[in-house]
Amino acid sequence: MTPARPEPRTRHLFRMDVAVTRQIVGQVPEGYARRAGIVTGGRFSGDRLSGAVLPGGGDWPRQRPDKGLALDVRLMLRTDDGDTLYMTYTGRLIAPEDVRRRMAAGGSAGAEEMYFRTLVQFEAATDARVAWLNDIVAVGIGSNGAQGPGYEVYELL
Repeated sequence: MTPARPEPRTRHLFRMDVAVTRQIVGQVPEGYARRAGIVTGGRFSGDRLSGAVLPGGGDWPRQRPDKGLALDVRLMLRTDDGDTLYMTYTGRLIAPEDVRRRMAAGGSAGAEEMYFRTLVQFEAATDARVAWLNDIVAVGIGSNGAQGPGYEVYELL
């Protein structure tokens, strides 16, 4: 008898919009192109969690030879209640050439135009009101705006 496979379920955690300053390194000897997005601010808002994206975090993606991006992001968040969170995520951004060109020129692109997915984890102080975030894994679906990326983030139940 084969055990039943559970279907993944999620619960919306928040919408997050991040403002970044983009910086390009270029092609590196390892065979990919390196760039960075340094966080200058932003907001996140949801039913259980809202606040500010603090300046200073960043995204250090690697652009693979096939033009896909491998994401590596670290952010600091401050909730409206005053708790500070460390948020990390990895993921992939795979977009058609016309969408990549538009984003490189500072244009926006919706989640339906590309595969922009992330795997998210949090760290919070053990005595914080949001310490429950230490024990969850979340997933995000990204889009791109003129100021930087936006995400719908969901707790994986």
